[in-house]
Parts: sequence; C-alpha cells; structure tokens
Amino acid sequence: MTTRIQKNVKQYLKDNIGIIGALLILCIFLSIFPKTSGVFLTHKNIFNVLRQISSNLFLACGMTMVIILGGIDLSVGSIIALSGCVAAGCVARYNLPIFAAIIIGVLIGTAVGMANGVVISKTTIPPFIVTLATMNVAKGLAYVYTGGSPVRVVTKKWQFLGAGYIGGVPTPVIILVFVLIITAVIMNKTKLGRHIYAVGGNSQAARFSGISTAKVKLLVHTYSGLMAGLAGVVLASRMYSGQPTAGDGAEMDAIAAVVVGGTSMAGGSGKIGGTIIGGLIIGVLNNGLNLLNVNSFWQYVVKGIVILLAVFVDYLRNKKRVRIHKRAGSVSLTVKRFLWYNK
Repeated sequence: MTTRIQKNVKQYLKDNIGIIGALLILCIFLSIFPKTSGVFLTHKNIFNVLRQISSNLFLACGMTMVIILGGIDLSVGSIIALSGCVAAGCVARYNLPIFAAIIIGVLIGTAVGMANGVVISKTTIPPFIVTLATMNVAKGLAYVYTGGSPVRVVTKKWQFLGAGYIGGVPTPVIILVFVLIITAVIMNKTKLGRHIYAVGGNSQAARFSGISTAKVKLLVHTYSGLMAGLAGVVLASRMYSGQPTAGDGAEMDAIAAVVVGGTSMAGGSGKIGGTIIGGLIIGVLNNGLNLLNVNSFWQYVVKGIVILLAVFVDYLRNKKRVRIHKRAGSVSLTVKRFLWYNK
C-alpha cells in the first residue's frame, strides 16, 4: 500500500513538475519581496488565500470535466450570483432554516447546469453559445430577484459556512477537500470518468463504441452547475449577503486554473491534480497582486496574459503529440508493408 502511494506521488510530481515549480517560484518571490514579505506568510493571509482558492476550485472541478469533454461553461459566474442571492433570500425574506436555504441554492445551480446539459446534448449548438446565453439569463434573474440590491443575512449560523472554522481550519477548505476527493474518484475510478475522456478525445468514436455521449454531456454540465451553486452559497455566506454582482469574472479564474493546470482546451486530456496546482497559482497570483497594490484593471491584464501563455503551452504540447503520433503511424505502416511483402 505504501509503495503504491509513493509511486502515485512520484507520478503526480513528474506530471506536474512545471506548474509546481512555477508555484514555488511565485511563493518564494512573494516571501522575500520587501513589499509582501511581512504579510504573505502570515496566518491570516494564508487562510484568506485558502478561502479565495476554495471558491475558485469548486468551479474548477466542474470546469475541468467540461473542458476535458471539449466544451466550456461561461455560465458559472452568473450561477454563483443567482444561487447565492436565492439562498440568502430564503433566510432573510422567508425565514427558512439555514440548511434548507443551502440546499435550495445548490439546487438552483444544479438546475441551470442541467439546462445547459440538456440543450448541449440534444442539439448541435456549441457549448460556448449555450452557456453564454444562460450566463445572461442567470445574471438577469439574480438582478430581478434582488432588485439590484444585496440581500443581507446577519445570523452567525449563516456566516459559518463561508467564514467559520472547523478545528482551526476554514470551513470552505474542509468542504473543498471532500469536493476534490469526490471529483478525483469520479474522474479516475468510475465509468463516467473514462467516458468523459473518451468523448473528449473523439466523440464520434465514443458513440460508435456504445457510449451515450448525450448522457455524458448532460451529467458533466449538471455537475458543473452543482459546483457553481455550491460556490455561490459559500461566497454569499462569506460576504454575509447574496449579491447580484458576485461571481463577475469567476468563470475566467476557473478556466485559468484548469488551463494552467495542464488540461487541454482541445479536450480529451487533463487531471484534477493539475487543476489543484493551477488554482493555487491563480489564487496566490491574485493575492500577490493585491498585496502589491496593483490596480484591479491591470490585474485583468496580468491574468489574461497568464491564460494566453498557458493556452500557448497547451498548443505546443498538442503539436508535439500530433507529430509523435504521425511518426508512430508511419513506422507502423512501414512494418506492416515489410511483413506483407515477406509473408
């Protein structure tokens, strides 16, 4: 058992050595740079980073599956706003129990994700267009529900989910650990996980092999919506209110975490382990830019450049893979001809 764990750890480090090195360099720089050295490694700042990373990684877990499938989900940021506002409203306006409000908020996100899945799986409309439409619908519904004003919740029980602690560890981090385990099990140990890779690699071949591609797409987008709904409720708890502006740009951070983590935008390849490192890099980068008092407008520029670099690296990786496959195919054809001529 111990040998197997050591082997898996070595393989994980080997697969992600590049992004792990980038994360370490970023952390070392922020630890020794004069403007950030006194703050970055403090207990308070580390917990703050972990809370922020938690919300992004909730989205990134679902987004990893969607991108491996060869799609994209632009609606997750708006789902955060809608689910958070509805959950907060259930407590503040209708006096529902906290647990019931949380369930309703998560179900709202799941329903929007399922709607995405139904349209994408039953039609040939690109996921980009479908989720762009639901992004606007969900955002509009959040504004309609709140009237454009935050829905405030001041009870301590509500704040526990996003701002509380369990054994000295932030509650969102505890929830995130369970979410990561569940996602890793789905991706690596279940038939659905294998089907996701198959459909993302070659949808037509997967269909011919008996895989229900429509079912896979429906389940993946439903899971993405569920993760966004959970992130929305946790964020509303952390901010003591449901806000229609919450989640603005969250989809870009999630996509950045997934792409930086090594998942191919072309679909068919990627690992949740890489997404975790990608999420840490984006979270530490955001925190470092804030500590350096970089203007928020310039932060968008920096994150855009990071995404572009990650996609360019993915392009080079895919180009190399195609070249190797072509070479292997050529060698295989030569061997077959030799055997045929000499039989």
